[in-house]
Amino acid sequence: MKLLESKELKEAVSGKIFQVISSCAEELNCPVYVIGGYVRDLFLERPSKDIDFVIAGSGVELAELVAKKLKTKKISVFRNYGTAMINYKSFELEFVGARKESYNRDSRNPIVEDGTLQEDQERRDFSINAMAISLNKENYGELVDPFKGIEDLENRILRTPLDPAITFSDDPLRMMRAVRFASQLNFEISPEAFDSIVKNKERIEIISQERITDELNKIILSNNPSKGFKILFKTGLLHLIFPEMAALQGVEYKEGKGHKDNFYHTLGVLDNILPNTSDL
Repeated sequence: MKLLESKELKEAVSGKIFQVISSCAEELNCPVYVIGGYVRDLFLERPSKDIDFVIAGSGVELAELVAKKLKTKKISVFRNYGTAMINYKSFELEFVGARKESYNRDSRNPIVEDGTLQEDQERRDFSINAMAISLNKENYGELVDPFKGIEDLENRILRTPLDPAITFSDDPLRMMRAVRFASQLNFEISPEAFDSIVKNKERIEIISQERITDELNKIILSNNPSKGFKILFKTGLLHLIFPEMAALQGVEYKEGKGHKDNFYHTLGVLDNILPNTSDL
């Protein structure tokens, strides 16, 4: 991890894309910030082509103006969700109005309302993904980190901005995202978050199989897939989303002698094959 000084942060968001977005936001009088994974990956020195922007206003309106200024027609608008996406050169730019979300107990679809930057950061999954960098003239390049994401990056820990019971109950897929980030980044899940996953694991059943499979595939392709599957097993999530694999756990006996635990043997094979292929 690299601790970036304010000057370095400003330089990190000094490219054409950021300047155009900043200018368009000023024209529309709506503050804008880079947020989420791109900010996290700047500190982790991981290359990223996906950039998320949160706007204190209309994300769609800003995206449409930005696309016009960048002279690109590669824009997708999702008005129902107040989001828009621009594909520009090798970058994927996503724009969303600052919002707060809540979920009904039995629904996977959020109730979305306009919110402040702080409320938007609160609804993020983990503190390391809640950091934002201002693109506004008065404090361009300033880091907004209300939940100590930098500290958690340094300590390599996954912690939720709010009480993990709220974070995971609101969007249960975040439990699998915790496991995925632990595998990808070799981070630890905070004890509070881990305990909350155990308590809320049944909530995963309201999530669509497609979204679960997507996260599972990302765990398989991560730098440390066995770590992810062990966490899934220990929390009880694996028994709900992939019971056939959970059933592999247990030592086999042949002629009275311990042979191998098929669960851990399978994970060993998965780890061993990883350096040889990136094909899922």
